[in-house]
Amino acid sequence: MRKWMTGALAATMLSGAASLACAQQAPLDGALTIVVGYPPGGSSDRIARLVADRLKDRVGVPVVVENKTGAGGRIAAQGLHAAPATQNVLMLANPAVMVVAPLVYAQPGYDAQRDFKPVSLVSRYKFALAVPASSSINDVQALRQWLRANPKQFTVGVPATGSLPHFFALMLGREISQEPEVVGYRGSAPLISELIGGILPQGIDTLDTLLPQHRAGKIRILATSGDARDADLKDVPTFRESGVNLAADGWNAFFAPAAMPAAKIERLGADIAAILKEPAMQAAVRDAYLEPVSLDAAGTADALTAYRKQWEPVVRASGFTATQ
Repeated sequence: MRKWMTGALAATMLSGAASLACAQQAPLDGALTIVVGYPPGGSSDRIARLVADRLKDRVGVPVVVENKTGAGGRIAAQGLHAAPATQNVLMLANPAVMVVAPLVYAQPGYDAQRDFKPVSLVSRYKFALAVPASSSINDVQALRQWLRANPKQFTVGVPATGSLPHFFALMLGREISQEPEVVGYRGSAPLISELIGGILPQGIDTLDTLLPQHRAGKIRILATSGDARDADLKDVPTFRESGVNLAADGWNAFFAPAAMPAAKIERLGADIAAILKEPAMQAAVRDAYLEPVSLDAAGTADALTAYRKQWEPVVRASGFTATQ
């Protein structure tokens, strides 16, 4: 009897200890919602769903992705900043929402630094300069020579006025001493269509958007914005390799409402960072032509500070303002 009692007591104690450990480890007491401010199928949505699928196993609760589209991602941000501390919700956002919008809109509907807390940076993406496949310009040096012979003809299409490619075009113009005429389109599709058709002489967009058309031989990428050549585009130089002192990238990161408890933010940040270290996850992110990143909440906060130092002066110097 004593042995049975001892075994039963030990089993009860072990079960209780396991339950306590799970309770201490579980960061959430209910389902988690990940809000994405863009339609399904885009790069932000894909990253959110990849993380959600793995995160549910680590936190032990359902993780649901909700697309709240509109106003270039600002609708999602406006909803998130008002979330109470008891609500389990994160937002996947990019620099357009967290850096650019607060600078160019008089009333964006939120304060990017006050209303949100960084949780985890999960991916980066590069920008690229492309020309039609029919263009006689094969590299950045040839473009610069053509611009010297044809001043004030540096017309550059971008997917939207006020987007990161817009401000990257301004960066490029500054570095090569040519003021670009930036033409904003209603998204990447019409930009690429006119680039393929030769109607647009140059275009700048994210590399993941332009790369499939480059591979299909419909456009020609002249340079990419990374510090090193892209793994999927070894034959295309960076801007720095092309003699232009320019490097920049964009990113996708998870944010929590400022009201969320710090311990929950730290735990979710650590969990998401761990997921991004998994080889299968890294491969899935690269398949979307993005660079996987694994950063916890503290590391993400530091990275955002560096990004703001690079982009904010360019946005302010442009004098660009947007209407609601």
